[in-house]
Amino acid sequence: MELLLRKRGAILLLMLNLFLIFMGIGLVIPVMPKYMTLLDISGSVVGLLVAAFSLTQLLFSPLAGRLSDSLGRKKIIVAGMLVFALSEWLFGIANSTVLLFAARFLGGLGAALIMPAVMAYTADMTTNEERARGMGLINAAITTGFIIGPGIGGYLAEYGLRVPFYAAAVAGLAAAALTAFILPESLSSAAAGKKAAPQKRQSLWSMLIRSYREPYFLSLILVFVMSFGLANYETIFGLFVDHKFGFTPKDIAFILTFGSISGAVVQLTVFGWILNKFGERNVITFCLLSCGLFILLTIFVGGFWMVFAVTFIVFLSIDILRPAIGTQMSRMAEERQGYVAGLNSAFTSLGNIAGPVIAGLLFDVDVNYPYVLAAVVLMISFVLAARAGAREKTASAAA
Repeated sequence: MELLLRKRGAILLLMLNLFLIFMGIGLVIPVMPKYMTLLDISGSVVGLLVAAFSLTQLLFSPLAGRLSDSLGRKKIIVAGMLVFALSEWLFGIANSTVLLFAARFLGGLGAALIMPAVMAYTADMTTNEERARGMGLINAAITTGFIIGPGIGGYLAEYGLRVPFYAAAVAGLAAAALTAFILPESLSSAAAGKKAAPQKRQSLWSMLIRSYREPYFLSLILVFVMSFGLANYETIFGLFVDHKFGFTPKDIAFILTFGSISGAVVQLTVFGWILNKFGERNVITFCLLSCGLFILLTIFVGGFWMVFAVTFIVFLSIDILRPAIGTQMSRMAEERQGYVAGLNSAFTSLGNIAGPVIAGLLFDVDVNYPYVLAAVVLMISFVLAARAGAREKTASAAA
């Protein structure tokens, strides 16, 4: 019983850390237009600021994963929260574009440190049966942070344009202190030495290049496809429904918020049951299919409630797909949880960088093209996942 309570307390603290990180990312959304006016920056600079965060996370995530294997999860999580707090404070005091970029680079570094360590910690603290629920809770914290961040940012901005960032910095420091004093280390010294050795000298690019040899490479490709498709979908959704249907900002906010909240509820409640009932492979395959089909369907539907229904299925599919892939990789990783979690975060960042850039370019050519591409990529991934599942079943039957 005491062990169970310790596990639950640790997971809750990890959820708080991730919630704060992704809430901090969302804080910028409602106040960025005023920052553009205040600092006289263009829309293209705003796009580069978004890319700066994901690029930094990409560059440092594999290294952070290895560090969590060698130094321990707790130290890396605390370091990540301190860097996050610094990035929010810097964004709050920024009076130039250079400081804004410095803040976003630091924010990406903080996320890079925290994400692999949290995923690896969750794998350390859970059994195979518990892991799906643990990953679902972690991803629910991420989703909830994204949902609540813009709302909190807009509310706090009433007291001053920079107040949301100062508040996030204070919250980050408080979470770092709680983690340092309360969270137990999940990795023993002996295990840390054993896990760190195989991957000490690999660079990010060699890790990415050599990842094709790993048994979880298809899962990494699916991580990229999922983040690419979601970033593609979300980046131009507002522009798409505005140009095609004349939706108001209130309409768009309602659709996106409801879809995100529904996904978080599923992750918190029935996700573990779904994964244990149907298995990671079947859940991943089905979600890829439904996501691809409904993104394509977005092009052909009309009217608010039809768009709402289609978007709801897309978000629900992705919110189930993300932790399902993470759970599958954690089972395959065995003793290299931090290393694999770092690769997971790196492939996610690649998708988050490529998705918005390509979506924007295609949108300028034709409003429907970004969704056509996203659907095609997801359907190809569905075929690959289905074939891999068939081969796995054949191998199991032969054995």
